[in-house]
Amino acid sequence: MNSNLENVVLTARNIRKKFGKNQVLDHVDFDLPVGMIYGISGSNGAGKSVFLRILSGLILPDEGEVSVMGKRIGEEIEFAPSTGILIDNPGFLLANSGRRNLQLLAGVSGKASEARIVEAIRQVDLDPDDRRPVSTYSTGMRQRLGLAQAIMEDPDLLILDEPTNGLDFDGQREIYDYLITLREQGKTILITSHSRDELKILCDQIFTLSSGRLNPYFDSGSGV
Repeated sequence: MNSNLENVVLTARNIRKKFGKNQVLDHVDFDLPVGMIYGISGSNGAGKSVFLRILSGLILPDEGEVSVMGKRIGEEIEFAPSTGILIDNPGFLLANSGRRNLQLLAGVSGKASEARIVEAIRQVDLDPDDRRPVSTYSTGMRQRLGLAQAIMEDPDLLILDEPTNGLDFDGQREIYDYLITLREQGKTILITSHSRDELKILCDQIFTLSSGRLNPYFDSGSGV
């Protein structure tokens, strides 16, 4: 698929990925314009997480090419630049607090100050002064912490796999509002969900992933 917009933050061309005899992705093309929220819908096992991992540089495709911000992953760069990622269950240290986990991650990259860590935790409606270990967190709280980790470096691109997983209705609405705010600030967001109704609330364009192929879903809507 070819975008009509010249300003594209991410492109994928002819992506193929196979695990054993299972062709998970089959000649997938994708363009993500700057400042948009795009969504990918598909059933569990359809390959959504695999596709996001390829776009992020976490795994390489069997064939094809991914470029993020004009840089080819696996050739010019190893991982997607200026990109916040939430895919599957974040691997936090369960004995440490949420804030301490983010501090340790920020220490590796050196791209998030203490003030920014605190701000990110508050933005997802967690308490930065909560000293309880992550092992005591509910599924929804861990999901919020994963989102805080994805945004704490103030990336230009967010790649989020099922970002409202485990959240109740009010929590989902809070995340929707926050993601829309980020789009209004010029951020580019790609999310997945098994629910098209959820994606209709958020997305400028929805795609469906089925049988290894990615196709536009034309009955999409946006706005809250």
